[in-house]
Amino acid sequence: MLAGLFLGLHFLFWMESLVYTAVASSMVILALQPLFVMIGSYFLFKEHVNLLTVFCLIVALMGSIVIAWGDIGISKNALIGDGLSLIGTFFASAYLLAGQKVSRKIDTNVYSIFVFFIGGTVMLVYNLINNFSLIDYDTSDWTYFLLLAIIPTIFGQYIFNFLLKSIGATTVSVGIIGEPVLAIILAYVLLGETISSFQFLGGMMTLLGMGMYFWLKSLKYNVQNSK
Repeated sequence: MLAGLFLGLHFLFWMESLVYTAVASSMVILALQPLFVMIGSYFLFKEHVNLLTVFCLIVALMGSIVIAWGDIGISKNALIGDGLSLIGTFFASAYLLAGQKVSRKIDTNVYSIFVFFIGGTVMLVYNLINNFSLIDYDTSDWTYFLLLAIIPTIFGQYIFNFLLKSIGATTVSVGIIGEPVLAIILAYVLLGETISSFQFLGGMMTLLGMGMYFWLKSLKYNVQNSK
């Protein structure tokens, strides 16, 4: 139930952030997810963390601070969007940690259906409270709704749920580091969004930190398997 609640809140805050800030800023901040998951895993599951790993995640965090600093000069709304994205990232991390807690006790299919139902209910309640229409949308909008259900949910969140059992929340969360790059490119091509120097510099720092973290985890994994 908590995982479903966290997932629904993640979608609400993160999607709302896109109203205020650029896709580039929101997506790179979302790449901080492994930082929150690592901290949560340390306290909840006693997962060992070395100083080099912490350094990598600090570099990633500094990248997001650079983005936020640049957005201060753009507008107050952009900074609000960054904050909403950060809150959404926190809830996404909590969702993964809750999933790791129960992944070995519940079948992945059952868990995913239950979690998606609760997360969808959270968003339904939000829409009802704000009197948003549930059916009055164009055909193209329904096409996007269907694609959102199939691609990021079934082929995204479901696969993450499946992997939680074998590789853990921290490593799963690092898998999102390629997501901002693709999203920024698509936003440039499809939405005509430009990339500021702060977004570029901060994005590179964040992705570098996350990439170094993933590389260190893979080295550790290979060493363990070789023994």
